Amino acid sequence: MILAGLLGGCDALREQAPGSLQVHEARLVAGADGMRLEVNLDCRFNGPINDALEHGIPITLDVHLRARGIAGALDDRRQIELRYFPLTRRYQLRDSASDAVRSFAASAYLTDALAALRLPLPATFAGLAAGTRLQLDVQLDHSALPGALRLPAMLEPAWRLTAPEFAWIVAAG
Repeated sequence: MILAGLLGGCDALREQAPGSLQVHEARLVAGADGMRLEVNLDCRFNGPINDALEHGIPITLDVHLRARGIAGALDDRRQIELRYFPLTRRYQLRDSASDAVRSFAASAYLTDALAALRLPLPATFAGLAAGTRLQLDVQLDHSALPGALRLPAMLEPAWRLTAPEFAWIVAAG
């Protein structure tokens, strides 16, 4: 009986372990349709966040890109909304800045899309000088959760999902 209680407690602790969010690579790319940010984001949800998504609750990631250089500072902030629609069994990824929406038949495809994000940027990012410092921050946006989940999301470790800051310098050429 005691062993069962201890094992049950271990499961409860495991459920409270935060998921992981990691930017493996980020870069600015000039394309025919303007500048874009390409991000390789490794996103692994834990129990409560995954359960919320599987029950149709949108999970929103706040993506904030900052550029600091001699010419001044630029900011681009957007939300990436991840959703699951149980009736149609489709996953969806929506970029708030461009309103681009992509749909997927399985959660693995959604995870793959996060590993190859391509986000259009404002034209002001096209003229960044060599040596400009770029910083990318990605985290779970607790304020986008439904009201009933906001307090638990702020207090419970399972809902802490923040990528370490990713920074790089614009190269010449």
